[in-house]
Amino acid sequence: MTLPQQVSPAPGSEPAAPAVHDQPAPRGTLICDADAIFDSVAVRAQIDAAASATTDPAEMRAEAVRLLRSAQEAGRDAIARAFAEQPFAARPLTRSYTYLTDGLVTAALHLATTHLHPRPNPTLAEHIAVIAVGGYGRGEMAPFSDVDLLFLTPYKITAWAESVIESMLYTLWDIKLKVGHASRTIRDCLRLGQEDFTIRTAMLEHRFLAGHAALAEEFAERLKSDLFSNSARDFIEAKLSEREARHRKQGERYVVEPNVKEGKGGLRDLQSLFWIAKYIHGVQDAAELVPLGVFRPDEFDRFVQAEDFLWAVRSHMHLATGRATEQLTFDLQVEVAERMGYRDRAGRRGVEIFMQRYFREATAVGDLTRIFLTKLEATHLKSEPLLERIFRRRPRVRAGYQVINNRLAIADPKAFLADKVNLLRLFEEGLRTGMLIHPDAMRLVTANLDLIDDDMRADKEAQRIFLDLLLKHGNPERALRRMNELGLLAAFIPEFEPIVAMMQFNMYHSYTVDEHIIQCIAQLAKLERSELTEALPVASNILDHGINRRVIYVALMLHDIAKGRPEDHSILGAKMARQIAPRLGLNKSETETVAWLVRYHLLMSDTAQKRDIADPRTVRDFAKAVKTVKRLDLLTVLTVCDIRGVGPTTWNNWKAALLRALYRQTRKALETGMEDLTRENRGAEAKKALRAALPDWPKQVLKLETGRHYPPYWQGLHLTAHVDFAEMLRELEERGDPAEIIIRLYPDEDRDATRACFVMGDHPGIFARIAGALALVGANVVDARSYTTKDGYVTDAFWIQDTDGHPFEAARLPRLSQMIRKTLKGEVVTRDALKSRDKIRKREKAFNVPTHITFDNDGSEIYTIIEVDTRDRPGLLYDLARAMASANVYIANAVIATYGEQVVDSFYVKDMFGLKYHSKSKQKSLETKLRQAIDEGAERAET
Repeated sequence: MTLPQQVSPAPGSEPAAPAVHDQPAPRGTLICDADAIFDSVAVRAQIDAAASATTDPAEMRAEAVRLLRSAQEAGRDAIARAFAEQPFAARPLTRSYTYLTDGLVTAALHLATTHLHPRPNPTLAEHIAVIAVGGYGRGEMAPFSDVDLLFLTPYKITAWAESVIESMLYTLWDIKLKVGHASRTIRDCLRLGQEDFTIRTAMLEHRFLAGHAALAEEFAERLKSDLFSNSARDFIEAKLSEREARHRKQGERYVVEPNVKEGKGGLRDLQSLFWIAKYIHGVQDAAELVPLGVFRPDEFDRFVQAEDFLWAVRSHMHLATGRATEQLTFDLQVEVAERMGYRDRAGRRGVEIFMQRYFREATAVGDLTRIFLTKLEATHLKSEPLLERIFRRRPRVRAGYQVINNRLAIADPKAFLADKVNLLRLFEEGLRTGMLIHPDAMRLVTANLDLIDDDMRADKEAQRIFLDLLLKHGNPERALRRMNELGLLAAFIPEFEPIVAMMQFNMYHSYTVDEHIIQCIAQLAKLERSELTEALPVASNILDHGINRRVIYVALMLHDIAKGRPEDHSILGAKMARQIAPRLGLNKSETETVAWLVRYHLLMSDTAQKRDIADPRTVRDFAKAVKTVKRLDLLTVLTVCDIRGVGPTTWNNWKAALLRALYRQTRKALETGMEDLTRENRGAEAKKALRAALPDWPKQVLKLETGRHYPPYWQGLHLTAHVDFAEMLRELEERGDPAEIIIRLYPDEDRDATRACFVMGDHPGIFARIAGALALVGANVVDARSYTTKDGYVTDAFWIQDTDGHPFEAARLPRLSQMIRKTLKGEVVTRDALKSRDKIRKREKAFNVPTHITFDNDGSEIYTIIEVDTRDRPGLLYDLARAMASANVYIANAVIATYGEQVVDSFYVKDMFGLKYHSKSKQKSLETKLRQAIDEGAERAET
């Protein structure tokens, strides 16, 4: 922690007036020459010369502001240039900004007391001391940190002191410093510090800048004797409560756009540690915690490393944005990584390597926090109530362990380390007893990870313990997360080490790869505890009927083990699984099943989200790949846990409905045969259901309705849509207007979408026009089906969501329908209207999403499937559909899968003659048109 005695001095030491003088502090290392940052003597001489040239105080202050602003800009430029050359020099940087700010503040005081409000012989009441507090007082300043000042007076503030303070503040504000200030007496400070822990914390880190030194010394002594001497317990509890509230607000340490200052594992956590240490032990430097036994030397080194890195990151963020920015957003991650010299290598982007380092430092902050806080518990925190200790029932710990402050500790470290398998047993005992592990025990584990060798990994007891951690206690994520943070997981499974704290640089994944795996396992454990039965009925039913738990847990553990390498992570991961699974105690058959699950862990989600599961070929091909119900069950559970483990908002009813439908159809096909998947069977059943749903319709009208549609219509839509379209077609015919458009918007809550049905006379390009109309009203299309009738009508069904991924509110539907109708009738020119809306947000521009276009003639019996994998943006579907319409492509349906900033649009198409696109030249020509549409739209979105 950069501390007062390490801070650069307040520049200059000449008296501003009798009994008012600057207090130099010992100079720490600056990032460049001190005079290049701020030449105090020269600046004050310039101010004195300017003051002597006029008697007008306004002119005097205006010229001083100009001089200070020029000196400030030169100093900031010098610091920024030096930091660009030394991008990790965080401590010299923070001292340099403190040094510059000290110079500006003391120069403003010099101007006020010497020229604007001179007082050669001040009375006792007119003494003033200028004191830096908070982060500025600590001497830690990022480029755009606030400047917190305390103006201390011995008694109630005098008119002279008020004038000096006002002139100082206006001068500092005019040079664009963000100054927070307070004018108080010592008595005020003590009273307010008793009432408010935030004020008390700010004063804990006070540093005298200039003015009346004796007053500042008295202030320091009174704080020590009257405020800080006998309230350590209350202060600690207040700081810990603040920490918990901050973490709840900011989220977990592993969120992919962390807050560097306030987030879990961020700078504020380190600062909280130091505040408590300073309050209790009176230390002035974190290094003093080593001889006190709070940190070991290697832990202190880790403290310094984490702090330096986080300060460097924060400072680069400030310089990149030109303001006090604390959230490390995606676009900033790229820029900061470049500033700090991270480059692409081995199939990974430099930004991903940078963020992996960031998350590892954040983890280290968490470890240090845990060690420090546990040291406090025994002596400073309130013990739990006596009755709670008496009546709480805890399992007795096994031999070799003891309980210290309600935590599982090791009785004899030497005996413990004599059996290296004990490194795993510790976590088994923690889960068995439900107790947290004592930080001293965790320290022992971390210091002895080298004991975990190939012999230990091959030990049958070690394998049993590891599998029991997954299978036996009901909450495996607790042990896995702690083992991961301590490095034990990567030591026991060395292949895990590269993915520890590895960020996947996209908007889809909310966690690092290792945390994603732990989240997946946590989802499976919740399923087994019956906590998700209502939300996940199919997966819950599978578990109720029994699957191989060893296989599913190990498969989840390994499914992303090969992320971050140039090879396909599914293929390489399967190879790695064949090596790892036997080391975890799985037999040959189990190992092969795990390897298959890892190899095909994306198969079910890709099939459900990127293909039309109403097409018999889709289900038939998926069933052939899965082969057995046993594999289907395992893959379904793994897929559900994988998607839910991506992030808190990734799973929704739309995905759930797709996966359930695919599971049920595939299971039926595997159990009763593939013939159940034929179009004819499905069509006959759908027509029968429609007749039953419309019992009051005349037979002749029903016969017309069931006879006007082609087979794909009957298999591609649910009965409710068939009923809607039947009623809409009948209404259209009764109106007798060929230009009429019938629209129905129906909230489909079961699928988290709104179903938009359109009926009108058929004509070319209608799919593109509907897509454009929906884009204009801010609707995201997740599925679309277009069917022409034998008698010249088009029936189109689109499933749409709002920008938050939810169905549109019922109250919005009438206006939505009106706006869509106007667009379809040509009253709004879609392409022109989209220009002002088709923008990519700044934070999304950092992602590289290459475009891939493939043609698949085997995935459907009657259509060519064109899959377009590219960057998502408003209006994309419209652009693609319009390009296809211009090439006379008939779009039967489109399936849209969105993964953050990436989208995969799959179009089921025919050419104008109703044939597939087998010709390579036709494919190439169409691909060129699609790429051109993507590029033009992207260019529009950038401007």
